[in-house]
Amino acid sequence: MAKTMGDTGRVSVFPLLHMWPDAFGVAAYATTGRFGDTAVVGYLPLPEVPDTYLMDVAARHAAQPTEWVLCLGWSSRVVPKPGGLDLREATWSLDVDGISEPAKPVYGHSKLVVGRLSLVDPQDPGETVEYTRRLARQVLASRVTP
Repeated sequence: MAKTMGDTGRVSVFPLLHMWPDAFGVAAYATTGRFGDTAVVGYLPLPEVPDTYLMDVAARHAAQPTEWVLCLGWSSRVVPKPGGLDLREATWSLDVDGISEPAKPVYGHSKLVVGRLSLVDPQDPGETVEYTRRLARQVLASRVTP
């Protein structure tokens, strides 16, 4: 059985090109733990988009996948992506795929948790799946293409 975790706070949602040249998905970055020392980077699942494991994407790009995913999440907040969303007070849950720790803190994070992220609809908490899909589709539809 997969571990699930959750929290409420700022969530950055952004498009992610996970398979060149045109397989886009949607990811989200949040922090939790004491002083935000744990980074949470989750993939927002959509039935029409191939599912992905973020650490596999990272392994294709860098020798240090944990650090690459930490950079991906942190940079999505520092330099917002076209079409992304910044949710200031969102309740989220994550079905955990993996937990890793960088050799030293990266962007203030001493732990990384990755998995499938869901966002709770503030108007109707029972509609988490559809709300998450609606936000993910909105991000994909509004992303800037060359």
